[in-house]
Amino acid sequence: MTEAVTLWGHWTCPFVNRVDFALAERGIGHDLVSVPPSAVRPADFILPEEFVAHSPRLEVPMIRIGEEFRVDSIPLLYWLEDRVRAAPLLPEDGDPVRARVERLDATLMRAMGGIAYGTDGATIVRAAQRLADAFAEMDAWLGDHAWLAGAGPTLVEAIAVPVYLRLPGLVALGYDRPIPDRVAEHRARTLDRPGGRHVAWSPEQADEYLGRHRAFRRRNA
Repeated sequence: MTEAVTLWGHWTCPFVNRVDFALAERGIGHDLVSVPPSAVRPADFILPEEFVAHSPRLEVPMIRIGEEFRVDSIPLLYWLEDRVRAAPLLPEDGDPVRARVERLDATLMRAMGGIAYGTDGATIVRAAQRLADAFAEMDAWLGDHAWLAGAGPTLVEAIAVPVYLRLPGLVALGYDRPIPDRVAEHRARTLDRPGGRHVAWSPEQADEYLGRHRAFRRRNA
């Protein structure tokens, strides 16, 4: 009998987006328990008891398979590769993929956060340049392949997905640099994968993302 897989998380969390994408991309059926990240968690939101018991920092994502619990998106992605027999996103020689996962985790997330939470022009400009630099590096990786780490999708795509989902909002919030053609094409390919379609935002979710960050800027201007 296949063990049940449960993910605690929310569409607003980029770290949850990564794991949700990888689960769907690998064809791993799972239940989702909606738990907003702390940054957008309503004050009266009641955390599920099981989540409180097994998430040390009360942060998403968290996964349960059988009686095993894991947290933290990148360790989660690696654990799932070992734990669940399904189409892998980590090849047998996984070192190049791991290196690019760590690289994009640092560059993309910092740049995305700088744009989304920037409250002054100089901060937003610096963050936009960091994102442009990250896209340039990704463009170089895509020079010989359709994917970021070889001939097929890997966990590196899972790391890119949160930025790909938010890109229209990031443009509206101040990202004004060109997007390399190969990166734009890769974004379209990735979001058209089973995992991409699974985590795709509705127009209402995209509007909520943009409105929330505009409100943040007004409060902190």
